[in-house]
Amino acid sequence: MAGPIDLQKLRNWKPPEGFQTITTLDAHTGGEPLRIVIDGLPELPGNTILQKRQYLKDHLDHYRTILMWEPRGHADMYGCIITPPEKHSSDFGVIFMHNEGYSTMCGHGIIAVTKVALETGLIEKQEPQTKISIDSPAGLITSYADMIDGRIDRIYFHNVASYVQAVDQKIEIDGLGIVTYDLAFGGAFYAYVDADQIGLKLDAGSFSEIIRTGMQIKRVVMNAIPLAHPFEEDLNFLYGTIFTSKHANPGSSYRNVCVFAEGEVDRSPTGTGVSGRVAIDVAKGKLQIGEPIIIESIVGSKFECKAISNTTFGPYQAIVPEVQGSAHISGKHTFVVDPHDPLKNGFILR
Repeated sequence: MAGPIDLQKLRNWKPPEGFQTITTLDAHTGGEPLRIVIDGLPELPGNTILQKRQYLKDHLDHYRTILMWEPRGHADMYGCIITPPEKHSSDFGVIFMHNEGYSTMCGHGIIAVTKVALETGLIEKQEPQTKISIDSPAGLITSYADMIDGRIDRIYFHNVASYVQAVDQKIEIDGLGIVTYDLAFGGAFYAYVDADQIGLKLDAGSFSEIIRTGMQIKRVVMNAIPLAHPFEEDLNFLYGTIFTSKHANPGSSYRNVCVFAEGEVDRSPTGTGVSGRVAIDVAKGKLQIGEPIIIESIVGSKFECKAISNTTFGPYQAIVPEVQGSAHISGKHTFVVDPHDPLKNGFILR
């Protein structure tokens, strides 16, 4: 009979010389993951977040695939890199990444990185409220955490100016016919489609159909209308399709499901997506400034959203959105990269 197994040998294992190590803190907002790189990444040169983001894309993209793709991640993984602030008045910067590349802004990521920054002491907690200024590729984001006895009671953020570029546009989709969509920017550009209009159920059982239809619409819209961010050409790309349905749980105004990047499905209601949704509803007279709505995700998690003020953004009438949600830390990981591993930089299956 074999003797007892000495698990201490497993616990004492250390990566051999030549192995690369990358450390992350993981969290989620409403079920949507955020993998935050905290060690093992080279310094990113550049004076602005967009310059750092471009350097990452051009020279260090294998770090994204190592952490986002299999076997360490999966097709729906999401992550970020915290950088020094771009502005003297900001606390830090952030670059978001996913299965396809690098997004311009991420609302669920802002909520999660706010939670992590406060719980780890990166930013000192202040009562009754802690304010954090975050530089993102889309612009300055201000997040807030209301505190009670040293505990985070709620987190919300004020997003970049969000606006509607086009409403009630028509496109023809194979198998669906003529589909109507709105185009809005809430930190990223999305095509908004009424799921009830096309008979698409926004539930877990329709997951594959949601991805297929969302990507089909995204590709057609990308070729149908030029995007027009008034200041940054780098932001002129269609991030995804957002399906909206009135078939939601009691207490929610909408169910929101976002298909973005290369077929990822957001488990949260999508912070940038609900910002654009609020901009559309204000523009169409369905929502007043200061009037909150509750938007739920495919897994039932919820964001409370509202427009806190009107503004202008270049030639556009815009709103400043406020989005509230909750995040939780889910783990701390040290990943290793074996230089002899033929799949060391990851792979992706969808």
